[in-house]
This record gives sequence, structure tokens and C-alpha cells, in this order.
Amino acid sequence: MSYGTIGIIGAMQEEIELLLAQLDDKQTDCHAGITYHQGLFKGKKVVLTRSGVGKVNAAVCTQLLIDRYSADAVIFTGVAGAVDPQLNIGDIVISTSSVQHDVDVTALGFPRGTIPYQEVSEYPSDARLISLAEEAGRKVYPGRCLTGKVLSGDQFIADRSVVKRLFDELGGACTEMEGASVAQVCYMNDIPHVIIRSMSDKADGSAHVNFAEFTIEAANRSFAIVEEMIKVI
Repeated sequence: MSYGTIGIIGAMQEEIELLLAQLDDKQTDCHAGITYHQGLFKGKKVVLTRSGVGKVNAAVCTQLLIDRYSADAVIFTGVAGAVDPQLNIGDIVISTSSVQHDVDVTALGFPRGTIPYQEVSEYPSDARLISLAEEAGRKVYPGRCLTGKVLSGDQFIADRSVVKRLFDELGGACTEMEGASVAQVCYMNDIPHVIIRSMSDKADGSAHVNFAEFTIEAANRSFAIVEEMIKVI
């Protein structure tokens, strides 16, 4: 299967900078305050955009990507905080699914992360895109890639007890602020997606230091995976 237009989203400029530098035949326009760059990357038609931080920004960005640019596959790339204890800074998580960890209606009897009265609250990533990302990971960063559940919420997690709870209760591999909302929009529109996150910090008491120090390095690792994927899509 081939994709006509691949949407690539990062939350921050550092997460799309390398991709943007290699975009050929670039055309740029703006909708809802979000800039979209159309062009060719490795000969493939892509639309590259920076969503901004947080779930609402990411959801709006993704819906516009689908409606206005006819994206028929979406890759979200960037950095995250490690939740799974086996992950280290610089490791890559390829999403098998994603959940919004800050959705909490447990007081009404719903499990944490469950959106009330919806059939689906955990959004599966596309099997083919997962496979392509795994293949790219084995080539670019052998032994440093893990598949797992991505947890998203409008919070920067920097507390060890919260990290432990996210791992114990939700089985998350990593935590960030956008992926599950991108996944939900893709699910609602029947568009395949995958989230690729490189660990910039351990989401613990030192997270604010690690994040600043390792964000660019981690973003470069995510870029390398996406680059390799696009070559073979």
C-alpha cells in the first residue's frame, strides 16, 4: 500500500527543523494559526507542521491536516518522558496505542483514561506504520527502540510517584502532551497513524534539567526514524 500524502506533525520547532530543512518544492500556508508546509521529502508527498504544545493544539492541527490537505497517513514525531523503567534517555518508543492519562472520571466508576460513553478510549496505531518504524529503528538505532503505549496529558510530568502510578495503572511506556489526541482524531477519521517518541528525560525529579539538555538530541533521533520510514513507504 502506498500513501498519497503523508502528514508529519511535531509539537515544537526543534521536532520538525531537520525535516523542514530537507523539504523540496515547499509551499507554506497557515490555518487556525498553524503553519503547514507542503512539499516532497525523499520524493514522497508530505505535509509537515508544528502543532504547538498540548492536546487541543494537536487535535486541531490533525483535523486540518486531514480536511485541508487530504493526509491519508499521519506520523507524530518528537520527544517524551520515559515511564517504563527499562527506557533510558535517547531510547525510542513506537506507539502500539495511546491513551489520555489526564482523563479521570474514576469518581463515576470509569477506569482512568476512559472517556465516558465512548466505545474506544485507547487508540490503536496502524500495524503497517508500526512495522515500518520498527524496521527503521533496527537500522538506525539497533537495540534502542521499544514498542509500547503512549500516554498523553496536558501536564509536564516531573514526579517519580506520578510516573510509577502511570506505569502501574496504565502500563504506559512514555508520557507526552499530544499523541493520544492526534490518535483520537485519526481514529475518528479512519486515518492510519503512528507516534514516534525519543526519550528526552526520565519524567522524574530531574526531568526539567534533562529535558532542556537532551531535547535537540532526542528530536534528532526521532527525525532519523521518520526519515528512514519515508524512504521505504
